[in-house]
Amino acid sequence: MDAESAKLIGAGLATLGFIGPGVGIGLIWAALINSVGRNPAAAGSITTTAWVSFALVEALAIFALAIALLILFG
Repeated sequence: MDAESAKLIGAGLATLGFIGPGVGIGLIWAALINSVGRNPAAAGSITTTAWVSFALVEALAIFALAIALLILFG
């Protein structure tokens, strides 16, 4: 196996890091919808917490993308 093939395989494996954040984001928004449905009066504070959680989980996907790009072009 040459170095270029190893880089492509490594970058592909690094993109597996998108699976966890994808599931996590789905769970965050599902919980938000469920919570607002049960208690609409608390929608403001719940929505703020959901956006903060979304940003933290999305950061993991950005880190995985950065690693994949570093492997490809580094």
